[in-house]
Amino acid sequence: MTRAPPPPPLLLLLLLTLSCSFFACDAKRAGADHGGGITEEITMKLNKKRAPPSTQEAAARGVLHRLLPSHLSSFQFQVQQDDACGGAGCFRITNVDRGGPEIMIQGTTGVEVVAGLHWYLKYWCGAHISWDKTGGSQLGSVPTPGSLPRVDPQGVTVKRPVPWNYYQNVVTSSYSYVWWNWERWEKEVDWMALQGVNLPLAFTGQEAIWQKVFKDFNISSESLANFFGGPAFLAWARMGNLHAWGGPLSQIWLDQQLALQKLILSRMMELGMTPVLPSFSGNVPAAFKKIYPSANITRLGDWNTVNGNPRWCCTFLLDPADPLFVKLGEAFIKQQIKEYGDVTDIYNCDTFNENEPPTDDPLYISSLGAAVYKAMSKGDADAIWLMQGWLFSSDSAFWKPPQLRAILHSVPIGKMIVLDLFAEVKPIWKSSSHFYGVPYVWCMLHNFGGNIEMYGILDAISSGPIEAHRSKNSTMIGVGMCMEGIEQNPVVYELMSEMAFRSEKVQLEEWLKSYSYRRYGRGIYYMKEAWKILYHTIYNCTDGIADHNKDFIVELPDSGPFSKDPHISNEGYPQKMITQENNHRFSFRETHTNFPVPHLWYSTKEVINALKLFLHVGNDLRGSLTFRYDLVDLMRQVLAKLANQVYYDVMSAYDANDANGLILQSQKFLKLIEDIDTLLASDDNFLLGTWLESAKKLAASQEEQKQYEWNARTQVTMWYDTTRTNQSKLHDYANKYWSGLLKEYYLPRASAYFKYLSVSLKGNINFPLESWREEWITYSKKWQAGSELYKVKAEGDALAISKALFSKYLS
Repeated sequence: MTRAPPPPPLLLLLLLTLSCSFFACDAKRAGADHGGGITEEITMKLNKKRAPPSTQEAAARGVLHRLLPSHLSSFQFQVQQDDACGGAGCFRITNVDRGGPEIMIQGTTGVEVVAGLHWYLKYWCGAHISWDKTGGSQLGSVPTPGSLPRVDPQGVTVKRPVPWNYYQNVVTSSYSYVWWNWERWEKEVDWMALQGVNLPLAFTGQEAIWQKVFKDFNISSESLANFFGGPAFLAWARMGNLHAWGGPLSQIWLDQQLALQKLILSRMMELGMTPVLPSFSGNVPAAFKKIYPSANITRLGDWNTVNGNPRWCCTFLLDPADPLFVKLGEAFIKQQIKEYGDVTDIYNCDTFNENEPPTDDPLYISSLGAAVYKAMSKGDADAIWLMQGWLFSSDSAFWKPPQLRAILHSVPIGKMIVLDLFAEVKPIWKSSSHFYGVPYVWCMLHNFGGNIEMYGILDAISSGPIEAHRSKNSTMIGVGMCMEGIEQNPVVYELMSEMAFRSEKVQLEEWLKSYSYRRYGRGIYYMKEAWKILYHTIYNCTDGIADHNKDFIVELPDSGPFSKDPHISNEGYPQKMITQENNHRFSFRETHTNFPVPHLWYSTKEVINALKLFLHVGNDLRGSLTFRYDLVDLMRQVLAKLANQVYYDVMSAYDANDANGLILQSQKFLKLIEDIDTLLASDDNFLLGTWLESAKKLAASQEEQKQYEWNARTQVTMWYDTTRTNQSKLHDYANKYWSGLLKEYYLPRASAYFKYLSVSLKGNINFPLESWREEWITYSKKWQAGSELYKVKAEGDALAISKALFSKYLS
């Protein structure tokens, strides 16, 4: 049997010199549990709900079987629920005598065991595990059975510095999971376990639970048709932002999703995870007001509709002081326990998410919080309220210290956990004295709307959780990933996942060298240098601006250019461009203006140098799916920023009354859209067709198929309601760089816009904004309701296409 080569020298160096920071060698370095007895009490109660060790071991072996079936006999797993690591979650990797399994991995839960497997595969075998849509896993570097690298003779123990690793945002269920079946969910739960996630949100199927609860309160299924949102908009219906949009939901959908939830929860429990279930925040259907006329029900304000259309907006909130509030909340918790069993004590509830309370009176806010918790605790005496802290960031003008204290201290300390949702950019723990003593989880938000954009703040991720945990009087009890959409920027999520097991700041340049080796299965100097550049540019956003992709291709301004009327002010619109010296046919440049511009926080010239390095080694890595994904994504990123500058060239020509220049620059912009679409078509992971087909596959009838496809098309384009001449306020919020979407949606939009620019210039009239909007909205509605097919398999050679586009635009 041929032995595989040993790990590259870099990995050995890291293992030898950074062993304590990588592996949290002792309890002292792992850090004290600042949550004190509260955390221990929570953990002890939840441990009683976990599956037996034998069940967790079998579930861990199931992960190994699906990931690396050739090595089933190479590993031995053991779950030790006793105080194996001084009360901390941990895993231990040791050698096994020859003749049987080669490596023993022990852990306090099945999650710890699987996370230990992942750690070993990464740092001894040079493997890499990623979502399929970001290139998938690179396991080719794992030696053959019988040849696995041995660890230190004393073994390696890795302890969690904080007990919890949380995962998901309440809207991830709509932006990423909505069309998943069990086959895809099984992969995701495996991914969670490999990353060490032990506190995942479990929101699937809750509408079926609500249907049963509301039936007991005399609310018919027909009345719920205008309460639940459509499949792609359920998250916002659950939060009380909207109702009915994209619906109704069929009974088949409700039943399918409930069955799916039971499979998800069963697997989570088998692995030793603690799922977080939903609870009642006061959101009730309109029919509730008619059936209970004396109930204290308030209609909330508008949430992002164009003109306050009551068909979709202004949902109904049952006052927490009303006796029905606790009754409903209790009934919902108990119905979940009846359906799923006693699987958790942790429940999510987000009050007034992007909706202000009717008053800022701290007494009212405190009473609301107390009622929410009372409803939970009546259903589950050990209930713990987990709250997303997004409202403290998104509406910081309202949530000042008195209001913040009121909601946080409305329940006993230890009965609430707050997610510091946006901590990598705007940590609330710093301005609230660690949430005034309430336990919290340091979270990375990172992604909005499931946008495809290379972006990250690796320095904040590698140091932020450490700083928060070590800070005086810290009440931090976990780390978390709370992105709105997944399956993008794999480097960001791999690093953030590791922070669940890190007690020292990560030395990023060395870590990225190791990441590059694992990602592509080979140690290539040029790739290490490319990732060094990307770390200091794309993945080093320090301007404090949360990235939400506003490239002009995917979010064309919903306004006209500056006025041709000399009596109308054009202040704020870009007039002249500052050009950087270079030899490119189309130049990048910095623009200083008040006009809304796409976010750019790095030197495009440096990123182009990184792209050159990718292209230089392209032939060597041609067969690597992870390399292909990264190459296409980086090429897309560079061309998208170039397109932004070409758009400014269009506006400059318009400003200069240069009709020929306007045509020339417009054609360049449109051609860039076509070329980027061709690029994206060369990788399976950037295709509109897969999103649409996954929606249609869940349908049980032609009518449902049409509805689900409309949901899928609408979410990534207009998102919400329009009028004849007014686009949705959320248009392009969930924009995507997907082949098919660029050519059939973004391209016609830009073409129509430029047509009206030309009309304005030639006729010396103001831009006909209303006419442009009417034409575009009409087209968009037709496209949203369409059924044309889009490709689900890649076409073309990604490397050859990338080289040709580099030569065309950047050489």
